[in-house]
Formats: sequence, structure tokens, C-alpha cells
Amino acid sequence: MTEPLPSAVRPGRPRRSVQVRFPDGRLYQAPPGTPLEAFVAAVARPGEPLVVAALVEGKLVELTWPVTHDVAVAPISMSHGDGMRIYQRSLSFLLVVAAHELFPQADIVVDHSLTLNGFFCRVEGRAPFSAEELARLEEHMRAIVAADSPIVRQRVPLDAARAIFQEQRYDDKVQLLEFRQKDYLTIYTLRGRRDSFYGHMVPSTRYLDRFALRRYPPGFILRFPRRRQPDVVPPFRDSPKLGRVFQEYSEWMRFLEVQDLAGLNRATASGRIREVILVAEALHAQRIADIAQEIAGRTGVGMVLIAGPSSSGKTTFSKRLGVQLLANGIRPLPIGLDDYFVPRQDTPRDAEGNPDYEALEAVDLDLFNEQLLALLRGDTVQLPHYNFVTGGREAGPTLAVHPGQVLVIEGLHGLNPRLIPRIPPECVYRIYASALTQLNLDRHNRIPTTDTRLLRRIVRDARSRGYTAAETIARWDLVRRGEERNIFAFQENADAMFNSALAYELAVLHPLAEPLLRQVEPGTLEWTEARRLLAFLEWISPCSTELIPDNSILREFVGGSILEGFRF
Repeated sequence: MTEPLPSAVRPGRPRRSVQVRFPDGRLYQAPPGTPLEAFVAAVARPGEPLVVAALVEGKLVELTWPVTHDVAVAPISMSHGDGMRIYQRSLSFLLVVAAHELFPQADIVVDHSLTLNGFFCRVEGRAPFSAEELARLEEHMRAIVAADSPIVRQRVPLDAARAIFQEQRYDDKVQLLEFRQKDYLTIYTLRGRRDSFYGHMVPSTRYLDRFALRRYPPGFILRFPRRRQPDVVPPFRDSPKLGRVFQEYSEWMRFLEVQDLAGLNRATASGRIREVILVAEALHAQRIADIAQEIAGRTGVGMVLIAGPSSSGKTTFSKRLGVQLLANGIRPLPIGLDDYFVPRQDTPRDAEGNPDYEALEAVDLDLFNEQLLALLRGDTVQLPHYNFVTGGREAGPTLAVHPGQVLVIEGLHGLNPRLIPRIPPECVYRIYASALTQLNLDRHNRIPTTDTRLLRRIVRDARSRGYTAAETIARWDLVRRGEERNIFAFQENADAMFNSALAYELAVLHPLAEPLLRQVEPGTLEWTEARRLLAFLEWISPCSTELIPDNSILREFVGGSILEGFRF
């Protein structure tokens, strides 16, 4: 007969608590049903970024979430992408409520982002706020913050949501509900005002003490911290050129009758999407032609520098600009900035000690400027070629610039004046290209420009590079960090800005991106981002790629571009 094994199992008693374990190993317990906010407060340390949500078992949850069983929790602060979005979204709700209480006839429209500054907002239903009224509004928002008013979440049937929005005169939200696929909607309530928001919120207004309002005719800017410095509102940096681009795009959208997603969905459902596509593409063609004519009309321009963030369609834009330059009697001569990389062993290092290929110092600036000056003088120059396998420089082709020709250089640092300090300013024409989306869900829920670019990149990476959506999402934060450092800070240096966003593109990207996002493994950080994008895409009626012209910027991402093999 086998002897029984010794066992540590013994009768136990029901435990009247739940436990929360944090990433650093700390373990806390409390009665079941205790809000997650209480656990997060217990582990908070002075000087740490404000925590506004948490990952629980791989799922992003609000701090009001009741803890009913033992869980592992990873706090999400304002230094995290999701955390900053939650803060911005909640701050927008605070603004809407405060404005309604002070100025009941004012309808706030959270219009678009002004890079590095905040959200540009407009007022409908009355005249724009005066400086004195805006000061009163900010003071009232701070009073609501001090009152620590709760932000309450509730799931309601669609009919109930429709009635709420009709009562509050949110016609755009009522129209958008026509395309809602689920039979419920999440509603948030603050001081009796009820609204829907695309994503999570903070538990109460006391979290929202980092903001400022700034008058910016014809509206104002809701300002807030950046992820890299989440405790302070950064100094204001005016972006008048960027603001004019957004204003122009807003006028285009009104003309196309697609000012929000409901308008786009109606165009798709009615078959008018063909008109929207044709006009949107014609507006792109007109803008590219205008830039080419301006370059041709400037005396002494010897080079064109093009820069912009990832997935802005710079490659297709550069080729279409080249075609328009040819139509103006100017032959573009492309130069690759990457060929001027210093030898790999001389590449500067980042804070972690890794090679920083995005640093300006990774470019041999002396050689670059020396050869540009020689080319502008009419000399023949042997260009370098950077071997990415060996990390060394090799001899490249020879080049000379003749009358009627212009150098075209596309690269990360094209807008940074430190790239070409020795080149006379009158010889240079700089272009900033980016997808400056202004198609929003509704008046209070904006669609970030970065979301459109990320969807473009997910679709393109899967089609042409074999990357999964999870791999693209995992790299995205590093990509954006480089953009903030090397591109956004210099965008106002541009002589021209090209908005590569297309009014219809989300309808086309939806059916291509959705299956890729659904393949992301649950429980990962990338899954959290994929779920957020999927929740947003479900509002959009899909459209086929068949109607897209073969030279469209969008073809760079969905495939089928006639310009793919085109060389000057």
C-alpha cells in the first residue's frame, strides 16, 4: 500500500478581502467592491505622474472599476499614450459642462489639435468668447475641479441615448447613432450634463487641474501637458501656418458635406461617396499644382526640402510634386539624405546607449553642405552611397545641376535649419507634409491625426513589409517620439504645408485595418491599442478601394499606385 504524500492543503476559512498586486510586487487588500482608485492611491508616491486608469488582466479599465477578485494591476499614468488621451477626453468634458453652465447658448466644438499646444475649439450658437468671458470660463472650470465633482459612467439603450441627445440639442450625436451597430451606448454624467465620449474617463474633476485656456481667434485653445512632461502645461508656441491649413481643410469638409462621421457615413450609404472621392482628390491635385507653381515662380530656388511625420504620404507627394514641376518646365533631381549618414561606429547614442539614427548628428553635415554648395554652383559632384549592411560609406553616382533643374531632398530633418546652415535661405523651399485630419466623430470627440496615420501604417506594413498590426503598434510610440523631437518642433519653418488627409479615407481603411487589428493577441499592450482603434472603426461605414484614383496619396498605403515604380 502506497504511503500518502505529505500535503500543505488544509481546511481554510472564507477570505473577506480582495488583493491587488502591482508590477513592483507590492500587494494590497481591501473589502470586495473597493474601487480601483483606492488601491492606486495607496501605492502613489510623491513626484510620480498622475495615474488616470489601469491595466487589469491586460484590459484597460477606469479607476472607478470595482475590484471583486484578486487581480494584477498596472497603473496607467499621463505619461502613457492611453493615459494622456483619458486626461484630454475628460478635460474636454469639463470644458463642455463649464461652458454650458456659464453660457447656455454656447455649443462647444472640440475641433482639432494644434501640435504641441492643445485643442483648438470653436463656439457655435453665439459670438466667439471675449478675453473676459474666456477668463471667466477658465475660472469656472477650476471651481468645478476644486469641487471634485464625480464623472459617472452609465450604459443605456440606444433609444434612451437618442432621447438624451435630442433634449440637449446634440443633433450631430443623434445622427451618428443611426450608424451604431450595438444596441447600447456608454453615457457619462457631470453635474447633470450627459454626453458620450469615445474612450475612458477619470473618476472625478479633481484629476483635471493641469490646463489653461488661450484666446485664438476665431476660437480658443484648450491647453494641457504633454506626455513627456505630464505635470506642467508647456509654454505656448504659436502655429499660424498650421492653423491656416486646418481652416482650409474645414472649409473643404463643409463643401463636401462630410464635417463629421455621420456625414461620411451618409455619403457612403447614398452612393455620393464617388463625388466625395473625386472632389477630395481634385483638391489634392490643385494644392500640389499650386506648390509647384510657387516653386517655379520663385527666383533662385535650387532645392526643395520635404519633411513630415510617418505615414503622411511623403513618398507619393514627392513624386506627384515632381510631375507637376516637370509640367512647369523644371526637372527634379532627387538626393537621398540617408546616404549622408556618418559611418556606423560614429553614430551618436541615445540615453540608453543605442545608435540614434534619427539624431541630426547622424548625418555628415559638413559633407552634405559642402556638396550642396558645389551643386548649386554648377559643379559636378560624386554623391556618397550609404551601405546599410556594412554601415559604411561608398562612392555613389555623379551629379550636376543644370538650368531648369532643382534638387529634391526628402528626409526627417528637412525643416530643421541646422541641416543646411551654409545654404543661402533664398535657394531653399521647404514643405511640411502631414495627414492633418479634421473629420471628427462629433462636436466633442475628435479623431486624432495620429490615429489616421497609424491606421495607414498598419495597412501598409501588412501589405508591403509583412508586419503584423501588433508589431506596427509596438513601434509606434518610438516613431512618435522621434517626430516630436525632429519634425513637429520645426513645422512652422515650412514655406508650404500640404495636408495629405482625404475626407473619405477612413471609410476605405476600415475594412482593411479591422481584420489586422483583430489578430492582435489579447492581454497585451498592443491589444489595448487595437481594441481602442476597433471601437472607433465600428462607427464608420466601409467603402471599397475600387474608386480610389491610381495616383492617390492613399494608394501608397492600400496598394495599386501608378507611381510606385516611377523615378525622375
